[in-house]
Amino acid sequence: MPEFSDEAHEAKRERRAALLAHRRALTAPRRAEAAARVRAELVELVRRLRPRRMTGYVPVGSEPGGPELPDALRAALPRRAELLLPVLGDDLDLDWAAYDGPGSLVAAGRGMREPDRPRLGRAAIGDAELVVVPALAVDRRGLRLGRGGGSYDRALARVPETVLTVALLHDGELVEALPAQPHDRPVRAVITPSGGLRTLTGAPGVDPPTSAGRTRVP
Repeated sequence: MPEFSDEAHEAKRERRAALLAHRRALTAPRRAEAAARVRAELVELVRRLRPRRMTGYVPVGSEPGGPELPDALRAALPRRAELLLPVLGDDLDLDWAAYDGPGSLVAAGRGMREPDRPRLGRAAIGDAELVVVPALAVDRRGLRLGRGGGSYDRALARVPETVLTVALLHDGELVEALPAQPHDRPVRAVITPSGGLRTLTGAPGVDPPTSAGRTRVP
């Protein structure tokens, strides 16, 4: 079956709808607890890696990490380090701008909030030393299922394979396999509320998890 077949597209659509329905069914306390755990794990990673530039995003709705995520990441970064947030273009590709605090955010398309600071260009993600992205699910190969616009697949194509790319998930969203197409780009690790940070053996240049299931950070 060709990877660009109607069957693969339909399989993605059905899986996406089921995952979104499951997220919507989560209670507010469960969402808050999951957000706090994911946020704490990511903050610990940032403090260990001390990137000079990283990317993040502003979670919306039931996305893991909660709306407090950008402030938590900014506080964890070394002095003078940059946190870049995505700016969605009309063609659904992602530009990037520095995050300077809640007052710098404005409402954007698709329910997103983005910085009103100068745009740094689509290639700015290529200079990040840690890349954090949203996903509805990720499989053991690192392939992620997003919301269908292809924005992050294009952005991830600009990231060197040596850079740690991390998707934030709810429990149950790290799965064995997802429908794949040639344009899909893998991430190297995921963070879940119960499992913490886990590297993925199928992703390029990644050491397998330790026996305890935790990652060995490059």
